[in-house]
Amino acid sequence: LLSVVMASEELATVAGGCFWCMEAVFQRVKGVRGVVSGYCGGDEASAPNYDQVSAGRTDHAESVQIRFDPAIIPYGVLLDQFLDAIDVTTLNQQGPDRGRHYRSAIFFHSEEQRQEAMRALRRKQLKLPGKKIVVEVSKMNKFWDVVSLGETYHHNFYNKCTEGNCYHPGYNNHVVKTKLQKLGLSLEHSGHKDEL
Repeated sequence: LLSVVMASEELATVAGGCFWCMEAVFQRVKGVRGVVSGYCGGDEASAPNYDQVSAGRTDHAESVQIRFDPAIIPYGVLLDQFLDAIDVTTLNQQGPDRGRHYRSAIFFHSEEQRQEAMRALRRKQLKLPGKKIVVEVSKMNKFWDVVSLGETYHHNFYNKCTEGNCYHPGYNNHVVKTKLQKLGLSLEHSGHKDEL
């Protein structure tokens, strides 16, 4: 879905618990041009679906792919914001969401991104002396975006809910909204185009 990346843009792929939260966070970060939820880190041979992933049958993690302008937000700063958005010390869990499909991971697209991911984790570790960071760093494999898979109800989820079109208002009010407030991000949509 993010296949059209301008020469001045890059892709980042991360997993940090429920993709509804991560999508809402990055939609509000200056320099981000687009975000789509999906699945990454598991079997590349066949298209997964939400039921398979949430049942733990694919080894995929709920993930987001981010199209961003590194002149506005460098990859390392984007990763710093990602690491601040999640609990880097809980294995296979973010808040109420538990299971390997909710693991925290950075899926690097290049050796430069891998090196920057390691630097970002070292920066985060300096802020958490004595605690173990459990964020996985893995080479990017196939990213299965929810729109191409026909699971469009997952795309732009938080923003749809703020517009009154929500099938899970409790999660948004208690989990997504709390995360946005913790990070000092606007509860309002940033206005960038979401039809990626």
